[in-house]
Amino acid sequence: MTCDLPISGLVRAGGAIAARIGALIADGHRPLVLGGDCAILPGVCRALPPATDLWFVDAHPDFLDGTTSPTGEAADMDLSVVTGHGPAAAVGPGGALIEPGRVHLLGHRPATDESSRVEAARIDPAIHQINAAELRRRGAATVGASLAADGDGPAWLHLDLDVVDPRDLPAVTYPEPDGPRWADLIALVTPLARADRLLGMSVTDLNTDEDPDGRHTRRVVEVLTEMLVG
Repeated sequence: MTCDLPISGLVRAGGAIAARIGALIADGHRPLVLGGDCAILPGVCRALPPATDLWFVDAHPDFLDGTTSPTGEAADMDLSVVTGHGPAAAVGPGGALIEPGRVHLLGHRPATDESSRVEAARIDPAIHQINAAELRRRGAATVGASLAADGDGPAWLHLDLDVVDPRDLPAVTYPEPDGPRWADLIALVTPLARADRLLGMSVTDLNTDEDPDGRHTRRVVEVLTEMLVG
């Protein structure tokens, strides 16, 4: 789902996602949403109650917009959109969906070229950032446990699998070096995925075209199972 599609189509798709997630949450379920890429995030966030924390685990900040994105993909700008800094029409009625100060951006890589420097400069300063290097320094398990325990309001966990170092998971659309290995990701995400206040989780960007024998897909399923149920 990209921004070269009509914005109205993006909003309609988001509405359908929001309706389904909202119904599941209202029925007391904790949804696990699997998506092709991060363009699903605005739809997810439309279903969430006010004052929800967003734990956003991704190799990229996803903070471009319709002007600065070199690809025009909605997946370049989803975090920008939901915090009120992207194309307003992509959100639908109501404006920003998540307060920037409630966003925790985790595992992203530092800017290395002009496009990523432009993106980094756009990030709302209220967003809490722990990049991949800082995550290693602090310890993934420590960061995950601290975030899970910090607050008592609702939270949503969004995991873009490209956060994983490509030595462990090359089957993503935009692999980035120097990310957390599987063990670090499990240590970070497990306390978040099991937090009592978690409403649900979205997972994106497993590129099965890059996984002809299915071994990376099987590993993703194993990791998700370990994080969610032990």
